[in-house]
Amino acid sequence: MIRLDAPLMVSWGLVLGFGLVMVASASVAMEAPFLARHGIYLAMGLMGFLFMLCVPLKVWNRTYMMALLGALTLCGLVLVPGVTEEIKGARRWIDLGSFTLQPAEIAKAAMIVYWAGFLARRDEALRESPLPALLPLVFFAALVALLILQRDFGNVVVLSAVLGAMLFLAGLRLRYFGLLVLAAFGALAGLIWMEPYRVERLVSFSDPWASAFDSGYQLTHSLIAFGRGEVFGLGLGEGIQKLWYLPEAHHDFIFAVIAEELGLAGALALMALLGLIVARILHTARTALGAGDKFAGYLCYGVALLLGVQTLINVGVATGSLPTKGLTMPFISYGGNSLIVCAALVGLVGRAQLERDSR
Repeated sequence: MIRLDAPLMVSWGLVLGFGLVMVASASVAMEAPFLARHGIYLAMGLMGFLFMLCVPLKVWNRTYMMALLGALTLCGLVLVPGVTEEIKGARRWIDLGSFTLQPAEIAKAAMIVYWAGFLARRDEALRESPLPALLPLVFFAALVALLILQRDFGNVVVLSAVLGAMLFLAGLRLRYFGLLVLAAFGALAGLIWMEPYRVERLVSFSDPWASAFDSGYQLTHSLIAFGRGEVFGLGLGEGIQKLWYLPEAHHDFIFAVIAEELGLAGALALMALLGLIVARILHTARTALGAGDKFAGYLCYGVALLLGVQTLINVGVATGSLPTKGLTMPFISYGGNSLIVCAALVGLVGRAQLERDSR
């Protein structure tokens, strides 16, 4: 019998519904119809899920190099004068009229497809020598340069973690993996010191109360939200930090709104659901690799890592465990590009499950 993974689908459905409710609550004080837009994005995401569910994985496996080319082209297009407008000092979005395209979100999914295709072909050689890893690292460095020019440091961190983990899972020897991690930390540290605003964020992260009305403003109000929520929260819709105190309450800091209104219990319940989604995708990845389907296995590992890493960073930022970065919480935060792409990635995992059961 061919069927999708029930725990994955149920937990994913619950998270999507939870996100819709929390976007409605977090954006209640805003004039823009964020709830209606989020509903439209959710419908588009489900369409992306169904599309990916219907396309055989061999199509993506054969065109994995085109995915890389598409990622580099889209991220380069953002930097072309006249194509985009600068928003808050960054160029990350292409205005398509009723919809704003963020190429970096699409690039994340495309890079996972490319890395899965590459590792499916070269993982055995990678176990013998680190030299095969140089090619994807060179291409990744080109993408990083484009993202840095967009002032999108958050996605650089996410993709760096995903690539490193995928290379490790593919069999890169531990000593070479250690050198890669050290080089990555050195490069990221250099990128931080290149921009004063990144240094300022790092300093304010270490003591946000010292700059509570400046660079530490978002984090202090996020921490206030956590403190007010205590164990069981103030009740859905009863939070006040979303009332123009906490910037980006419906976007980057929606986890703080959840903690204030639903408390530690609600926040942990959401983390458990997201953790279950990641765990089920990891199970699919391990099963696919065990069955000899390398592309499906590495693809699912990449999806699980992307969702897991981005969730942990978003939670870390909201709780003050990590410096502030502009990253959404998958399936929860308001943001059409992130929601649609993440839903499409779940569709890829579902396709892997269908093809596994059809054998």
